[in-house]
Amino acid sequence: MSIFSLRRLTGTFAAGAAMVAAAGLFSPAVHANNVIVLNSGEATLSLIDEATRQVVSTVPTGKEPHHLMATPDNASLIVANSVSNNLLFVDPKTGKPQRWIENIEDPYQIVFSPDRKWLVTTGLRLDRLDIYHFDGRDPTLAKRLPLAVMPSHMAFTNDSKTVFVTLQVSGELAAIDLPTQTIKWKMKLGKVPAGLWMTPGEKYLLVGMTGADYVAVVDWRNQTIVKTIPTGKGAHNFRSLADGRHVAVSNRVASTISIIDEESLTNVGDITGLMPGPDDMELTADKRYLWVTFRFAKHVGIIDLSTRKLIQTIAVGRSPHGIYFYDRAPVTAPNGA
Repeated sequence: MSIFSLRRLTGTFAAGAAMVAAAGLFSPAVHANNVIVLNSGEATLSLIDEATRQVVSTVPTGKEPHHLMATPDNASLIVANSVSNNLLFVDPKTGKPQRWIENIEDPYQIVFSPDRKWLVTTGLRLDRLDIYHFDGRDPTLAKRLPLAVMPSHMAFTNDSKTVFVTLQVSGELAAIDLPTQTIKWKMKLGKVPAGLWMTPGEKYLLVGMTGADYVAVVDWRNQTIVKTIPTGKGAHNFRSLADGRHVAVSNRVASTISIIDEESLTNVGDITGLMPGPDDMELTADKRYLWVTFRFAKHVGIIDLSTRKLIQTIAVGRSPHGIYFYDRAPVTAPNGA
């Protein structure tokens, strides 16, 4: 789906616990390690047993679930339903719905600040950033901040004072001061900036340029682009490979994944032979396998990082996007967009 088509989507979705809990929609079995994938084009989530690599249940969500985030205590997984204007809390072990929070408008991407005091959502269709106080259970709106055009991905400074946001249509990066909920600055980046990644020591921000074929390296303190790293067309989203040095970037148009060395700021290799539209990624606990959602192929893929080869695909729903592993500790970084 084109990112621009999201702006034309309208309508509401009335979600009730009775519908979600209908017989047969989820398996009562609890597996040791589960994977949850959001099917944004079908308003469902797929629960996958990581050991058998089989889909064990499919659960309805709200309309257009794109991104997800574990609560700080890891007791719930929040599914952001952007067109339904609500949040669905599910059990991260089973995918079973726990509760809903209504009137959260256009939550395309959701992220907790590192200090867990803020929950920030980007309104891709509504051209704004919504900033909520978070008390550990419910968000309370602090500020709705107009932020044109098409805010999508976010990254925080470690002190939780600044959140960076890419603006896809205007081609900008914005820095937001969280204590005052004001715009500190904006800078031009290029065509369709998307995913953000902070390098070690908060030295640089890496930006996936989905409208181009590279990652921009931004000195955010001086608001300058210091380098571009060639990757593949549609450079989009990031996932650390957890070795302290390398990060993967998905190239949605080229259907490849590039590995970037965060010290040398170079592309050290591409993973090819993938299905169309690689997007969000997640790493297994043993760091051996990289799972990736294929937005244009109704599948999730598993990549063996030792060979950098796609070894298996799993059929899920239409337009799979966000992905989450239950065996993870609580995190505050976003799982892609």
